[in-house]
Amino acid sequence: MKTLKTPSAGKTLARWLIGFFLLFIVCLFLPWQQNIQGKGKVTALTPENRPQAVESAIAGRISNWKVVEGQYVSKGDTILQLSEIKEKYFDPQMLERLGEQITSKEKALTSKIAKAQALQDQIKALQKAMNIKLNQAQNKYVQARLKLTSDSVDYEAERVRYANFRNQYERNKTLYEAGNIALTKLQDLESKFQESKMKVVSAENKFLQSKTELVTARIDINAVEADYYDKINKAESELNATLSDTYNTEGELFKLRNEYTNMEIRNEQYVLRAPQDGYVVQAMKAGIGETIKEGEPVVSILPQSLDKAVALFIKPMDMPLIARGNKVRVEFDGWPALQFSGWPNVSVGSFGGIVQVVDRVNSVEGLFRILVTPDPDDEPWPERLALGSGAKGWVMLEDVPLWYEIWRQLNGFPPSLYEENKDMTFVKDDKK
Repeated sequence: MKTLKTPSAGKTLARWLIGFFLLFIVCLFLPWQQNIQGKGKVTALTPENRPQAVESAIAGRISNWKVVEGQYVSKGDTILQLSEIKEKYFDPQMLERLGEQITSKEKALTSKIAKAQALQDQIKALQKAMNIKLNQAQNKYVQARLKLTSDSVDYEAERVRYANFRNQYERNKTLYEAGNIALTKLQDLESKFQESKMKVVSAENKFLQSKTELVTARIDINAVEADYYDKINKAESELNATLSDTYNTEGELFKLRNEYTNMEIRNEQYVLRAPQDGYVVQAMKAGIGETIKEGEPVVSILPQSLDKAVALFIKPMDMPLIARGNKVRVEFDGWPALQFSGWPNVSVGSFGGIVQVVDRVNSVEGLFRILVTPDPDDEPWPERLALGSGAKGWVMLEDVPLWYEIWRQLNGFPPSLYEENKDMTFVKDDKK
């Protein structure tokens, strides 16, 4: 029986296994902080501080480089110089010639404006002259009408006098034939009768002449109006033609000025300048004499950014649990770190962050992007952290037992919604 007893080494192993099992059971009830893991890279929070390509606004040929890769440039520093490749802009004195054309057009426009003003003055003068002539003609017409009235009265008076003298002559002639009056008296009455007849004819001639003068005066009024209206219409027609020519000249002048301004701006585009402070990281065109197109990138500049951030890419299943302000632990490539995602207090080499931006749409391979900025209450991020370097991040959520986290990971469930449920309960209680 002594030879069949259990060896002491087996008992020791059994005790250790039982101890490890009990320790494992105890560890299953340890608190574990749930998290959402994502990978990404270092970037800048504001778009203007992210790496950017400097493009040429015009097509041209590289004539001179002023920078080398890795050089720090300030805003406005010259990167390279271009020369012209389009035939339209080959003339080196094109800007001066455009200025001369603008000056000529301005002089032509001034002359046409002066001509239009002269025609306007001429029209006013013709209108004044027409009014004067019309007044004169109307006065003559009034005088002719008054004279006609006077002559008509004289004519009627002479006719009445003639009728009276004729009656007297005929009665006295009868008396003479009867021998009641002398021949001398009859002859005297006959003389007055003939004289009255002559005056009637003279008054009738004057009356008819006055009628003719009245008609002529009316015709003169119409003639004055027709003559001056014809002159005014011709002057207005010439004025409209001059104004039309003036407007065309103004349009051509505006085009020349626009072309002159565009040419001035184009001359400034022959020098490609740095849009902001930063480092020249890559020249996309090399050599002298190489041709570039409009809008083609020439060089890439990395701004000296102070608002660094980390762009992490998260699975769609975890996106509803992330909100702005969540705490994040970040691990950067190149900085040694020992990360325990569930126990951030014992992690070494990681840095604190806060979720600043959560994208509404997916970006890369169906993943959603979030932007993480440094946590002001935690250790500052490394100063020599380069944009574009890799990073890992853990968005920290609720504390749960370790056994629950293992079970969740084995089943592929998303993290718990404890925090969201608490918020919802608080809102309901508040409404009550």
